[in-house]
Amino acid sequence: MAILIGKDTKTVVQGITGAQGRFHTQLMVEYGSKIVAGVTPGRGGTSIQGIPVFDTVEEAKRHSKVDASIIFVPAPFAKDAALEAIASDLNPVVVITEGIPLKDEIQLMEIAKQKGTTVIGPNTPGIITPTECKLGIMPGHIFKPGKIGLVSRSGTLTYEIAASLTTSGLGQSTCLGIGGDPIVGLSFVDVLEMFRQDHNTTAIAMIGEIGGNAEEKAAEYITKTKFPKSIAAYIAGRAAPPGKRMGHAGAIIMGKSGTAETKIDSLRKAGVRIALKPGEIAKLLKSL
Repeated sequence: MAILIGKDTKTVVQGITGAQGRFHTQLMVEYGSKIVAGVTPGRGGTSIQGIPVFDTVEEAKRHSKVDASIIFVPAPFAKDAALEAIASDLNPVVVITEGIPLKDEIQLMEIAKQKGTTVIGPNTPGIITPTECKLGIMPGHIFKPGKIGLVSRSGTLTYEIAASLTTSGLGQSTCLGIGGDPIVGLSFVDVLEMFRQDHNTTAIAMIGEIGGNAEEKAAEYITKTKFPKSIAAYIAGRAAPPGKRMGHAGAIIMGKSGTAETKIDSLRKAGVRIALKPGEIAKLLKSL
């Protein structure tokens, strides 16, 4: 097992009867993930692809051992779904849903912090330990087992860079998206610390983007702790105009803060190798 999930992780899918939940459940099962139950209020007693559906997470836990949750619940109800998973001591809780109100995200993260629960997302493509477990919406065939940890704020760039790593002969230990919203459960610093402790990870690919200060905080952490593993990073949005939303809710530049230049400068000073194009990440990691 790399970080957070592995081949023995048993998962409940909240929102399994919706179009997205149903579709991605099938793909996760085909990948080899152990999806043991689904939850949709009012649909208890039915089944999806042979997976029993329950009205509550608590009922699903009574039926079989469950470790983690992945959430495909619509934005207005996603907070309650996540809080239900947290109350049932599931960990991690992967929130795929985008568009969750900021107030709901703040409340959710505060309760998760109090309970010691790891929330991945919201607005994340999920997490994958190649060939062992996939909890998310990423295309499984582009990943292969190896020693590179990948952490990203962008879903599509996660896929592009993971594919380039694989074609370059560099497999991955764990790949995860921390989410593109202003409020997310995991920071770059949190994930870098996990990779630091993980013996299966020898180097790291980090994918940032404009907006916020997550990358600057990561640079400070790398410097202060004398981070022992090589890191190559790509920062998306170098050409973005200030004040304009670019894709993610968190990708907004205000004034001089949150620009690609400030992030790149901070990471370079911390000893991180910077790729100017996504495809350069694999080349940099090979050279390191």
